[in-house]
Amino acid sequence: MLDSHARTVYTPDHEAFRQTVRAWLQKEAVPHVNRWEENGIVDKDIWVKGGEIGMLCPTVPEEYGGLGLDFGYNAVIDEEVSYAGTPLGFSLQSDIVVNYLVSYGSEEQKREWLPKMVSGEVVTAIAMTEPGTGSDLQGIRTTARKDGNHYVINGSKTYITNGQNADLILVCAKTDTEVQPAWKGVSIILVEANREGFKRGRNLDKIGQDAADTSELFFEDVRVPMTNCLGEEGKGFIYLMSELPQERLSIAVGTQASAQRAFDDTVAFVKERKAFGKTVFDFQNTRFTLADLKSKLQVGWAHLDWALARHLRRELTPEEGAAAKLWHTELQWEVMDKCLQLHGGAGYMNEYPIARMWRGARVSRIYGGTSEIMKELIGRKL
Repeated sequence: MLDSHARTVYTPDHEAFRQTVRAWLQKEAVPHVNRWEENGIVDKDIWVKGGEIGMLCPTVPEEYGGLGLDFGYNAVIDEEVSYAGTPLGFSLQSDIVVNYLVSYGSEEQKREWLPKMVSGEVVTAIAMTEPGTGSDLQGIRTTARKDGNHYVINGSKTYITNGQNADLILVCAKTDTEVQPAWKGVSIILVEANREGFKRGRNLDKIGQDAADTSELFFEDVRVPMTNCLGEEGKGFIYLMSELPQERLSIAVGTQASAQRAFDDTVAFVKERKAFGKTVFDFQNTRFTLADLKSKLQVGWAHLDWALARHLRRELTPEEGAAAKLWHTELQWEVMDKCLQLHGGAGYMNEYPIARMWRGARVSRIYGGTSEIMKELIGRKL
């Protein structure tokens, strides 16, 4: 159980909500994780079940079917989902996609999609990455050509989280291929999954996070009305950049919690595992390694509360969001790797949770912007 008694950013209401989330995860998610991992995808009905208790998009205003809560509730969900080891994909919808609709969507778009996102009736994805572009959003090749009162979209996307289950995809496309600088031609367009010409590719085979469907998406002369453009045409890149601090903070929250789970599991393991006539915990190297990790985790939680508090006051800067992602994802990997080492040969066996956590953690320093990109962003502001 994740220990939150010393946290400074949460209110009693947050902590009461945590108990609800924790109980729901143990009942509805944890028992199914192994099956989801084998299938490479979570059951879609888990989204509706999560929506029933307020686990989806809690910050959506009440007028659009939400609870109108602060991001602290999102963070509670992210912590508990990550600590429980349940690959639900909720954070993409609640922490990232929904903000684009709330902040930039038309009234018609908000009323059409937000209530369904809150209830879990609609699963969303955001399609940025393309083969060959990676973190370079200005270099995207997917186009949205105007034809009367419609856009005609052509292109492909890859590494798209929730791609197999998504009902609505926010597609980053070039509505102007000639303008310079190139970022001024990027727009975000809502594409319903039932549009003719839209196809899902492979559910990609990854090193870890097997139950988190990650897909190729293809758009071949997909026609959508121009009213599906999110916000202003040509402002997509600006919108994407403005939402990145919360996205990166969300990743920091999840990675810190999963690192804590790995640590807690490892402490329990080494206190039971025997070697050379005593427990592995009795060796000084084990205690020193764990003491070092404990200290860093303690610093991590303090930093996370600081960053969350700043974000709740709308003061978290892009560089601070980048720094949070950099620190917590690097810490997660250090914790995972050292904890696996303390498991010995058992740590390399998939039947032990540490093996799954270790494999799943490797991508954290890549998605949402690589550690190298985070350093570049921070360095530019020095």
